[in-house]
Amino acid sequence: MPEDRIPAHLTTTSPEGLLVMARGEDGWCTALDPLRMNCTIYDQRPDTCRRFVMDGTYCRAARKDYQQPQAALLP
Repeated sequence: MPEDRIPAHLTTTSPEGLLVMARGEDGWCTALDPLRMNCTIYDQRPDTCRRFVMDGTYCRAARKDYQQPQAALLP
């Protein structure tokens, strides 16, 4: 959202023209610390992330997707 103040180097433009969080080569959000598995911009995280319910249905599905071998192919 325009009111989210995310550092520009952590964002990219989607094929649809939307400003979104960038993903690393591993498919994870670039704001994620891969060693600690936590958000490096937690206090500045976008509204979408603020509404994400940890251990909720969507959270568990997303984690399952990333545990699959084809996860490395995700954009």
